[in-house]
Amino acid sequence: MSGSARLALCSFAATLMAAGALVPLVQPATWLLHAAIMVAVLGGVGALARRVPLARTLTVALQAVVALLMLTVVFAGDRALLGILPTPGVFQEFGQLLTAGGEDVGRYAIPAPATDGIRLMLVGGVLLIGLAVDALAVTFRGAAPAGLPLLALYSVAAGLSGGEGGALWFVLAASGYLLLLLAEGRDRLSQWGRVFGGSPRAQGRFAAGLEAAGRAPAPVRTGRRIGVVALGIALVVPAALPTLDGGLLAGAGRGNGSGLGGGGTISAVNPLVSLQDNLNQPDDREALKYKTNAPNTQNMYLRIMALDRFDGTSWRFSQRKVEDVPERLPAAPGLSPGVSTTEITTTISTAGWYQQNYLPMPYPATRVKIDGRWRFEPEGRTLVGDRGQSTRGAGYEVGSLQVNPTREQLAAAPEAPESVRREYTQVPAVLPDVVKETALEVTEGAANNYERAVRLQDWFALDGGFTYDTQVDSGTGVTAITRFLENREGFCVHFSFTMAAMARTLGIPARVAVGFTPGSPQSDGSMSVGLRDAHAWPELYFEGVGWTRFEPTPSRGSAPDYTRPDTPAGAESDPSRPEATAPAAPSVAPSASESCQTQATQAPECATVTPGAAASATGGGFPWRMSLLIGLAVLLVVGVPLLPLLWRSEIRARRLGSRGRTEADALVRTLAVWREITDTAWDHGIRPDESQTPRKTADRLVRLGGLEGPAAEAVHRVADSVEQVLYAPRPRPGTGLAEDARLIHAGLRAPVSRWNRLRALLAPRSSVRVVWAASERWRAFTAGWRARRADTAGTGMARWRPSRQRG
Repeated sequence: MSGSARLALCSFAATLMAAGALVPLVQPATWLLHAAIMVAVLGGVGALARRVPLARTLTVALQAVVALLMLTVVFAGDRALLGILPTPGVFQEFGQLLTAGGEDVGRYAIPAPATDGIRLMLVGGVLLIGLAVDALAVTFRGAAPAGLPLLALYSVAAGLSGGEGGALWFVLAASGYLLLLLAEGRDRLSQWGRVFGGSPRAQGRFAAGLEAAGRAPAPVRTGRRIGVVALGIALVVPAALPTLDGGLLAGAGRGNGSGLGGGGTISAVNPLVSLQDNLNQPDDREALKYKTNAPNTQNMYLRIMALDRFDGTSWRFSQRKVEDVPERLPAAPGLSPGVSTTEITTTISTAGWYQQNYLPMPYPATRVKIDGRWRFEPEGRTLVGDRGQSTRGAGYEVGSLQVNPTREQLAAAPEAPESVRREYTQVPAVLPDVVKETALEVTEGAANNYERAVRLQDWFALDGGFTYDTQVDSGTGVTAITRFLENREGFCVHFSFTMAAMARTLGIPARVAVGFTPGSPQSDGSMSVGLRDAHAWPELYFEGVGWTRFEPTPSRGSAPDYTRPDTPAGAESDPSRPEATAPAAPSVAPSASESCQTQATQAPECATVTPGAAASATGGGFPWRMSLLIGLAVLLVVGVPLLPLLWRSEIRARRLGSRGRTEADALVRTLAVWREITDTAWDHGIRPDESQTPRKTADRLVRLGGLEGPAAEAVHRVADSVEQVLYAPRPRPGTGLAEDARLIHAGLRAPVSRWNRLRALLAPRSSVRVVWAASERWRAFTAGWRARRADTAGTGMARWRPSRQRG
């Protein structure tokens, strides 16, 4: 097998091995087979073009055209001319499919169904990467730069999948790249001749033959060893260094900058990046199940973390110190012995796909039994995974308290400590006055903070005319809060964040908890918690009771007993009141989330749970499908018109940059430089005249090109060198020819108009040589083919005649 063919096969393999990281994103994975066939066709076209051979830029352009034709046939054949030729309707169809695909990405949880839009994004993206890898590694013989598109493909896949099977896909993608590097290295070594690997270790011909057949050359063996060591280091080092975070192999829930950092802290994060998308899932996918001995489950909210910082643009989770998980967790802050509590035990198991690094637990937990590397954050009373530890397929037991305060205890609660009020009543200076004014209006006449909190809850849930709607654009900043108060429609993010902000303006310490509502009962006595149970709710602080849950969101969860005037404290809720039920089935139409980052919205585990960098309340991001659309547009609109420029630049670099060790090489280079000078003059309007001698050609270039001074002298110097090569018995090639050619180029360019300069750059007249060369190669190919066919026919006739004579 030739070196070029080996490189092409390895490029194909490397592309598909990197594309394997996309498999967890979409099911079924038949799209990968379609992409493999297209990438194979693309590689075959490149091999044929290099065999002709075509110029490198023309080879890449031909592959791009074939890729466009294949995508047209597969995804927009009914809009194409003759079912294959792109029309404006084809590009319109592509745009609609890509838009629909982007909406599907935001709508569905991973693994998403293989809709037409998503298939176009995946197949088109892999095809584009395959074209880039083949062009860099095979056409331009640079396997090392081909790692960049492969890395881009893997990084996008790993980021969207949240690390699903991360180590496997990383090893696969890295192995493909190493395979490509080894193939290129072998091809480079083969150009130096046979690699000498030393004398055989075994004695005798038979043993020597086995040694030679069974052992690869020393450089190949060394390359393999280096590759294996590099992969091992890439896999082992991140696990061995706990302070390193956010790498390519980071687990889900950590890819957005969360997790443990240096110094044993957890960073500021926003876990609400995809809550809206999960609430709009067409299928309520089960995230976890639990069994509990609690008397009733209406208060079994599974809390993940609390957002305690509000800077005007988003609610965030503060940076906190973490420590080892104690056998018995410290007492809940602010909870006094005089408040009635019931200790319960809950056994929880998470789904295999549910992967994030904060542990869902009832609040306040008193003990946790779980295997793995977990750390405890005392202020928020949360458990966070260390060094890639996640909840995927976890089983654990949590002891917790059900706190049952009376209305009288909450109403009589003394003022919170100064440290609590200082941190949890802060509001940004940019918070509009309407927020505080509305809070004062709603709570007018309330005697204490408890009554104010209940009035706020009831105003949102019952009296204020608010509508629960998951299709409303989300947001966590002051703009979203103001819009929510004006339009009075939204979902749990709006209700909880707005109530917490209003409570802070009244001097009540407040934060926002994130997690799940209690879920749905199952026949085996367990509770099933799905994506649509994702929820956010406000927690307000009352001294003696501690952080206390409120429920302002209508049709979600259940209002706590201590906020109901008609329900005795500690008694079970009225069955007629709403309890832990899922909301009415929301529409599955996609929605844009202001608070969601592009890379985080793709992963289902991001919803309510996957910590990510806090997003602005007003900005959205382009989904990654835009890169494919923009790439194709640039390739077609800009790349094709620039082909003459690219071809001319490559030819100029080849003619002026070639070096030779022998005298014959120097002679060939002299003629190449002279051809470059005449072509440059042609590009600027001076047609070549092959009938003239070099000296007369130089005089003509000086006269017609208006060359003066150093440029004119350079033309004559090169012409003298050409005459030496063509006519002298012992040629003496000149020196500095490339510099002279560049000087002549500048001289020819100076006197012409700006339009002619632009034409010489973008549409050089000498590029017609490509057509001439292609026609000449085609004639040679057809003539050779006819000659071979005639020889074959003659040989067959010669064999047939003796057989007849013998017969």
